[in-house]
Amino acid sequence: MASNTVDPNQLQNLTRQQLKELEQKKLTPVQRFFELIIMILPLVCGIIAILEYTLIPDKGRNANPGVYLTCLIIAVLAYNVYGWYAAFKRMKGDKTPYEKLRYKAPLFAALYLLLAVYDYLTLKTGILTQPFVPCLNFVLNAAIKDYKMIAECTVHTLYLLFLGYFSGVSLGLVTGILCGYSKKCRYWVDPIIKFLGPIPTSTWIPIMMVVARTLFGGAVFVIALGSWFAVTVASMNGIANVDKDFFEAARTLGATNRQLVFNVAIPHAMPSILSGMTQAMSSSCVAIMIAEMLGVKSGLGWYMNWSKSWASYDKMFAALFVICIIFTVVTKSLDAVKRYVLRWQIGAEK
Repeated sequence: MASNTVDPNQLQNLTRQQLKELEQKKLTPVQRFFELIIMILPLVCGIIAILEYTLIPDKGRNANPGVYLTCLIIAVLAYNVYGWYAAFKRMKGDKTPYEKLRYKAPLFAALYLLLAVYDYLTLKTGILTQPFVPCLNFVLNAAIKDYKMIAECTVHTLYLLFLGYFSGVSLGLVTGILCGYSKKCRYWVDPIIKFLGPIPTSTWIPIMMVVARTLFGGAVFVIALGSWFAVTVASMNGIANVDKDFFEAARTLGATNRQLVFNVAIPHAMPSILSGMTQAMSSSCVAIMIAEMLGVKSGLGWYMNWSKSWASYDKMFAALFVICIIFTVVTKSLDAVKRYVLRWQIGAEK
C-alpha cells in the first residue's frame, strides 16, 4: 500500500506552488461544478452585454455603432483564448495561469454586466441624460476622432508628471536618508516637515500659479513638493527604525560610515522607501490633474476642461478613461519595481 507521506528531504526541493498543492484538499464534484460555472460566467456576461447592445433599440442617434460592439467582441474572445491557454497549461502541470484567471473571473463578469447596465441607462433608455453622460460608443468614437490631440496631451501630462515626480523623489531620498541617519540633519528638517505636512499639496497650486515665472514650472514644483514630502518621511522613518544591533555588528566588522548607510541602513529601510514612492505617485497624480485644470495650457486635465467648455462631454469622458489607464499602468509599474527590488523578501517566504 502506497504511503501519502512525503520525505522531509524532498520538501527542501519543492517549490511554493508544489507545497500549496500538497496542502489543498481534493475538490468534490459539486465544487468542481461551481469552479466551472465561475470560469464560464465572464463569457456568459460578455454575451449578455453584446446582446443588450445589439437587440435593444437605441433611444437616440448612435453614429458608428460598430466601434463599441467590436471592442466587446474582442474582449470576450480574448478571455476565451486565454481560458483555453490556461486549461492547456493546467493539463501540462502549470496551474499558475488557471489560478490567475480563476481569481479574476468574477471581476471580469461584473465588468461585462456593468458595461451592459451603463449602456442600457444611457443609449437604450436615456435615464442618464445624454450628452452629459455619453454612452461608451460615443466615448470611443470621440477618442478615435480626436486621437492626435489626446496623444499630444498625454505626452505633455506624462512629461510633467515624471519630471516633477522624479525631482521630488530624488531630493526626498537624499533628505530622508540624511535625516534618518543623522540627528543633526533631523533637528533642522523635522520642523519643516511638521509645518508642511498638514497642508495638502493641492493647496499650493493656486499660489505657485501666481508666484512662479511659468505655469509649467509652478506645476513641476508642486508635484515635486508632494513627492519630496512623502519620500522624505518614509525614508527617514524607515532608516530610523532599523535595528541598532545591525549598525553595531557592522561597526564591529570595521564598516565605514558610508558602508553603514548604503549597505545597512538603506537596504533595511527599502520597504518603507518604496511605500513612500508609491504614496508620492498618488499625490503627484492628484496634483497634476488640479494643476492642468487650473492653469497649465496643455495636458489631459486641460483637455477635459477645454472639452467641457465646448460641451463635448464625449471627449471629456475619453480623456478621463485615458487618465485612468495611464495612472493604472504607472501604479502597476511601481508595484512591479517594488516586487523586483524586494524579491529577497519573497525568496525568504518560500
